[in-house]
Amino acid sequence: MECIDPARRFQDRDNYLWIKNAAKNKLVVGTQARILYQDAEGRMTIALKFNAMVRNGQIGPVMLGRDHHDTGGTDSPFRETANIKDGSNIMADMATHCFAGNAARGMSLVTLHNGGGVGIGNAINGGFGLVLDGSKRVDAVIKSAMAWDVMGGVARRAWARNENALETTVRYNERRSDTDHITLPFIAGDGLVEALVTEAFAKPKK
Repeated sequence: MECIDPARRFQDRDNYLWIKNAAKNKLVVGTQARILYQDAEGRMTIALKFNAMVRNGQIGPVMLGRDHHDTGGTDSPFRETANIKDGSNIMADMATHCFAGNAARGMSLVTLHNGGGVGIGNAINGGFGLVLDGSKRVDAVIKSAMAWDVMGGVARRAWARNENALETTVRYNERRSDTDHITLPFIAGDGLVEALVTEAFAKPKK
């Protein structure tokens, strides 16, 4: 609980209460034991805390993972990528890049599969699993791979000029200026384009 600010976002409040009340819920494998949604920063913070608890002998090893319904995990023009504005919603590059980056960054388990609730051939999905063994090596994997896993999907949507993704990317770049950076699209204003075209046509032909 100490690494979560319940006032930051409603998801943080939900996660804070989930952990606070965990002992009362008589958790079983399944829906009752599932963690709620969290952003890239929150996932890294919580995962690093879990890994430190393993390292300190407070808990045993933990397996973290997510299903394919996640920001970088699925390409489906009928669901996750339906609102990508540049027409690339029909492409299956985002989940594949996510999968390859997770493998390269040291995740314990990476998957790439098809279907995911919208029918075979209508989506491509990638998932991951990471065993927290308390090692410093896993700390490094968390810092590298967690950000990649989430922000790849945000970057794809930012490049397609989705407003919320652009705002999220700007905040991410500000917080992570010493580690990594997502390139933002720079879109020329209509006035500039019109002026340049007018100027070009006004020049005498040689």
